[in-house]
Amino acid sequence: MKKLMLTALGAMTIAIAAPVAAQDYPLKGGNFWTVSEITVEDGHAGDYADHLAGVYRKSLDFQKKKGWVKESFILANINKRAGEPDLYLVTIADRVTTPAEDEMREKEMNAYLATTTRDQDKQSGMRAKYRKLGGNMLLQELIYKR
Repeated sequence: MKKLMLTALGAMTIAIAAPVAAQDYPLKGGNFWTVSEITVEDGHAGDYADHLAGVYRKSLDFQKKKGWVKESFILANINKRAGEPDLYLVTIADRVTTPAEDEMREKEMNAYLATTTRDQDKQSGMRAKYRKLGGNMLLQELIYKR
């Protein structure tokens, strides 16, 4: 009986202490940053820049207008070391989407761009001849509470 009481008391202490500790934590979750690593083959920087300034930008402008993306950046890796990408494509959103939202957004985007998912896949395959998509990260910004 004594062990049962101690176990119950310990569990209750943990249950009470966890929310108090969370209240004392000085950071809270903020926006979600998606970062894609892009490596472009020599001699094709212009080709990829045309893509970024064309369909990619049109797509991002639509996503911003819809409120799906808050901000976006194209960052060049100026002092690139061996194995590092040339570019980082960054998008910032206030939350992660559900699979149902992803499907709905895909349909809206395809209608806006007058294309299909299959066509977009083919176009990506054509770009793969001169650009490589490396890692893709999902990061969450941490914000000071006070």
